[in-house]
Amino acid sequence: MNKPLDYIFPAPPSDVDLGALDVDRIPEHIAVIMDGNGRWAKKRALNRLRGHKAGIEAVRETIRCASDLGVRYLTIYSFSTENWKRPEDEVVGLMDLFAKTMLAEVDGLHEEHVRVMTIGDLSVLPAETREAFDEAWEKTRDNDGMTLVVAVNYGSRQEILRACEHCMREAVLVAEETGEVIVPTEELFERGLYTCGIPDPDLLIRTSGEMRLSNFLLWQIAYSEFVVTDVLWPDFDRYELLRCLLEYQGRDRRFGAVK
Repeated sequence: MNKPLDYIFPAPPSDVDLGALDVDRIPEHIAVIMDGNGRWAKKRALNRLRGHKAGIEAVRETIRCASDLGVRYLTIYSFSTENWKRPEDEVVGLMDLFAKTMLAEVDGLHEEHVRVMTIGDLSVLPAETREAFDEAWEKTRDNDGMTLVVAVNYGSRQEILRACEHCMREAVLVAEETGEVIVPTEELFERGLYTCGIPDPDLLIRTSGEMRLSNFLLWQIAYSEFVVTDVLWPDFDRYELLRCLLEYQGRDRRFGAVK
């Protein structure tokens, strides 16, 4: 972290002790299930797409704040494999929103040295949306700041099946080349995940108060700390992130051991 806390959080709420945040214990990897856009819109008698558009500012705020704090990886759950079941006009609107937002934001992210990558199956996305994500990756791939991981058309069960297929292919290749039978290991399995090379999340945040994982990073969050907030995603700001970080830092992470 190269910016002072009072710069990152210039006006903390009275119920939050900024001095309690330990800058040496900022999570390396934060994953976020951004939930509540539809409910935010419904409360205001707006259509769901207006809620998704409102959520873009929360994404900007979270990226900026996480990067300033020294978070190395931020993964945001933008569109799941199950989200195709939503009304067609909402899905079409989301795909258009992804493309326009990525193209509008990539230069600013690049200036902040943020690297943008995706996890999920982009092959079935509309060409304009896929090309916007590809352009962001090509422009930022050599950046050395925070890595923003956008999960789009992502499903963890599908990812796990993909990793199993990777293990099977490796076993067949080794058998054909050497006649040996290899035993799958965690390391071999993880090489088949979309997240290969990315450390597992330290902290998983879910907004809107829902207590479920929604097919997100099921393998990777085996020992992540969960923080659930009732705040709807468009209302999530840097001070809500600060509250989540303070709760995270109040946990005793034992990773299955006794201390």
